Amino acid sequence: MALESFAFNVAQKVLEKLASQAYQEISIAWGVQGELKKLENVLMTVKAVLLDAEEKQVSNNDVRVWLIKLKDVLYDAEDVLDEFECETQRKQLLKLYGSTTKKVGRFFSSSNPLAFSFKMGHKIKQIRAQLDEIASHKAKFHLNERDEGRRSMPKERAMTHSFVNVSDIIGRDEDKENIIRLLQKPNDGGKIDVIPIVGIGGLGKTALSKLVYNDERVQNHFQLKMWVCVSEDFDIKNLIEKIIKCATSDGENRSNLEVEQLQKILREKIGDKKYFLILDDVWNEDSMRWDPLQELLFTGANGSKILVTTRSKKVASIMSTISEPYELSGLPHDKCVALFTKCAFKEGEEKHYPNLLKIGDKIVEKCKGVPLAVKTLASLLLTNKDESYWKFIRDSELWKIEQKENDKILPALKLSYEQLPAYLKKCFAYCSFYPKDHEYASFILIQFWMAHGLLESTNENEDLEDIGWRYFQELGSRSFFQDFEDYDWYIECKMHDLVHDLALSLTQNEFSAITSTTTRITKSVRHLLFPDFTSLPHGLSTLLKDLEHVRTALFMTEEISQSALDLCLSRFHYLRMLVLSDSKLELLLERIGSLKHLRLLFLPTDFEIQKVPISICKLQNLQSLFLCTEELPNDIRYLISLRFLFFCTKQKCLAKNGLGCLTSLRFLGIGRCENLEYLCEDMQGLKHLRTLIITDCESLISLPQSMKYLTALETLHIEDCENLNLTMEEGKADQDLARFSLQRLILKKLPELVEFPEWLLRGSTNTLQLLKLEWCRNLKELPAWLQNIASLQQLVIKGCNELRERCARGKGEDWSKIAHIPKIVLDGAEINSTDDSHIDSTSED
Repeated sequence: MALESFAFNVAQKVLEKLASQAYQEISIAWGVQGELKKLENVLMTVKAVLLDAEEKQVSNNDVRVWLIKLKDVLYDAEDVLDEFECETQRKQLLKLYGSTTKKVGRFFSSSNPLAFSFKMGHKIKQIRAQLDEIASHKAKFHLNERDEGRRSMPKERAMTHSFVNVSDIIGRDEDKENIIRLLQKPNDGGKIDVIPIVGIGGLGKTALSKLVYNDERVQNHFQLKMWVCVSEDFDIKNLIEKIIKCATSDGENRSNLEVEQLQKILREKIGDKKYFLILDDVWNEDSMRWDPLQELLFTGANGSKILVTTRSKKVASIMSTISEPYELSGLPHDKCVALFTKCAFKEGEEKHYPNLLKIGDKIVEKCKGVPLAVKTLASLLLTNKDESYWKFIRDSELWKIEQKENDKILPALKLSYEQLPAYLKKCFAYCSFYPKDHEYASFILIQFWMAHGLLESTNENEDLEDIGWRYFQELGSRSFFQDFEDYDWYIECKMHDLVHDLALSLTQNEFSAITSTTTRITKSVRHLLFPDFTSLPHGLSTLLKDLEHVRTALFMTEEISQSALDLCLSRFHYLRMLVLSDSKLELLLERIGSLKHLRLLFLPTDFEIQKVPISICKLQNLQSLFLCTEELPNDIRYLISLRFLFFCTKQKCLAKNGLGCLTSLRFLGIGRCENLEYLCEDMQGLKHLRTLIITDCESLISLPQSMKYLTALETLHIEDCENLNLTMEEGKADQDLARFSLQRLILKKLPELVEFPEWLLRGSTNTLQLLKLEWCRNLKELPAWLQNIASLQQLVIKGCNELRERCARGKGEDWSKIAHIPKIVLDGAEINSTDDSHIDSTSED
C-alpha cells in the first residue's frame, strides 16, 4: 500500500495559523511579522503543488522522499508556532494570577522577551531557508498546481456483475438463506422493501448478493431482476440509465435523453412488475440524493425488493426500510481454511504439502475471517511452494508485502480509506499508534486526536469534544471500528487487524514501536510506542539521540525505568502526548514541568504516585490529565487550558481555589477516592463543565450546594458511593434547585438513595433523554413529575427491588409516570408502551 504523506494537511494547518488574527497580533508583539510573512509566502508556493505530489509519490520514490523531507520541515514550523502559543499562554496566566502573589511570577518566570524574540526570529529564518531549499527541487518532478476542490477522485472500483460460480463462494450458505427469507417475506404495508447488507470491505457482500441473485427461488419469485453497480458515482441520471438497461436488455443508448424522459421510461418498465433490484457498493451518504431515486423505484408492484450492499452504516440507515440492516460478519476459521486451500493450491495438490497446510492455517488466523484477505494471500502463494516464503508471509505484517500497484493487498480497504474526508484520514491513521487488539475508548481517542490538533472546527461555538465524537461516529459507521460496547458515558470498540494494518501502512515513516530488537529509528519518526510485554533495547540513549521532535510517547510497558523515562523527557522537548498508564514509577516526575507543548498527560492510575510534582502546574497548554495521587496540587488552577480531568486521591475534601478555578474544564471524573467525603465548594466556577463522573467514592457524604450552578452540565453519572445522600437539605426553595439541563442521568449502587432527588432533574424537563437507575435497592418510588419530562427517550431500571412491581406495564403504581417513554428496560427486559397507555397518561395530564 502507498504511504500517506499528510504534507498537504500540515501545510494547510500552518498557513491557517499564520493567517489567523491571533498570529497577526503575535507577530507584531514579538517583532517577527516580516519573517512570518516570508514563511507564509514560501509555504503558499509549496502547498500549491502538494496535492499533485501526494498522488505521484505512489509510483515515484523520488517524489516520496521529497515529501518526507518537506513534511519534516513543516512539522518543525508547526513546533515554532506552538512556541509562540506557549509564551502567549504564559503571559495570559501571569495576567490572571500574577498580581495576586510574587510566587506566581517566579513560578512562571521566562527568559528576557528580547532574547525570546531574537531566538524565535532565528528559528523562523532557519525553517524558511530549509523550505526554500526543498522547494527549489520541485520543478524537476513536473508537479502541477491544483487546489483542493480539484483533488482527483479515487480510482474507480472494478465494476461488479451478477454472474457467480457457486463453487467459488465458501461459507455463506446460512447468510444466503437469511437474505432469501427477507426477500420472500411479505412487504410491510405495501411498501417496497430496501434491505441493506453492511460490513467492511472484503467480507464478501457482493459475492453473497450474487449467490442470492442467481438462486432459483429468487428467479421464480420475481418478474424482473436487475443488478446495478453504483460505486462512488451516485448520479441519478446515470443510475436510471443503468436500471433501464438492466430492465430492457436492449442495449439501446439513452445517454442523450433528459432525466424527465428517462423517468417516464423507468416507470413504464417497472411500474406493473414485482421486481428485484440489487444496488451494489453504495457510498452516497446524502439522503437528498437518494430520495428522488427512491420515489421512482417505489412505483414498482407490491412485493418488489431492493438489496443494497454498502460499507457505511450511515448509508444503510438512510436507505433501509427494515428494522435493522443485515450486518455481515467474518467467515468461521474452518471456512476460511477451506477458501485458502482452494485458492492456494491446484485441485488435489494440497495433499503433497502437509507442512504448508500447517503454515497456511496460521496465515488464515491473521486474516480474522475476511475472505478478501484470505484469497489475496492465497493467490500470492499459489505459484510459490517454497516453505521459507510461506513462513515469511506468516510472520510478516501485511502492509510490508511488496506487490504491484494493481494487485495490492486489500484494495477494498484502501478504497474505503481513500473515500474518507480529508479531516478523517489522519484521525484514522493515528489509531495505528496503539497496538493491535487495543480497546479504544471513545473519550480517550477524542482527547488523543485533540492533543495532536486533528479536530477541525468550522464553527467557533462548537466544542472540540463534539467534533471528536462526530469523527468517532463517522469512522464507526464506515466500519473502521467494530465490536462496540456501550458503557453509559462512553463507547469502547476495537479495530480489525487488517484495518489496523492499513492504518499502520499510512504512518510507518512517522511512527515506531520500540522493542528489545529495535536497532534504528529514523529521524522522521515523531510518535513512539513502548509496547506491553516487552523490554527496552540496549543503547536506548543512542537510539533516541536524533529524536528531539517526538510528539507522542506511549509507555504501555511496566518495564520502563526512571532513568529511561528521564532520558526520554530530556530529549523530547516537543511532546504533545505522554502516556505512562502502565508504568510502575516510584520517583517524582519533575522534568514534566518543562514539557510546555504537552496537551495530554496520563500518569499511572493503577499505581499511586505519592505526590504529583508541583512543576506539572506549569503546563498551561495541557488539555487532558489522568492521575492518581495522594492529593491534587494546590496550584492546579494554573492549568488554564485543561478540558479533561480524571483523578483519584486520598484527600478527605477538595480545597477551594483549586479545582473550581478550571474554567475550561468540559469533563471531570472522580474515581476510587476511598477517603473523599466532600467535593470542593466552589464548583460554580466550572462554567463549561458538560460531563461529571463520580465512581467508587465510598466515603462521599453529599454533593456541594455549588454544584447546582453547573449550567452547562449534560451528563451526570454517580456510581458505587455507598454513603452518598442525594437528598436536598430541608427548607430549600425552588429557586435553589439545579440550574443545569441534563441529557443523561445515571445513578448506580447508591444504597442511601431512598427518595428520588427531585432537585437533580427539575431543570431538565425539556432536555433529559436517558435515565438509568441500577442497584439502588432502597429507592421507594419514581417521582410523579417524571411524567412531565416529554424529552425522555429511554428509562433503564435494574436491580431496584422496590421499583420492579411499581413499574409493571399497565398495572404498576408508577406505570402512569413512565408510560409515555418510548423505550423502557426493566431488569433486562424491554417493555413497550401501548397506545392505550399513551392515551391514559395524556388524559391524566
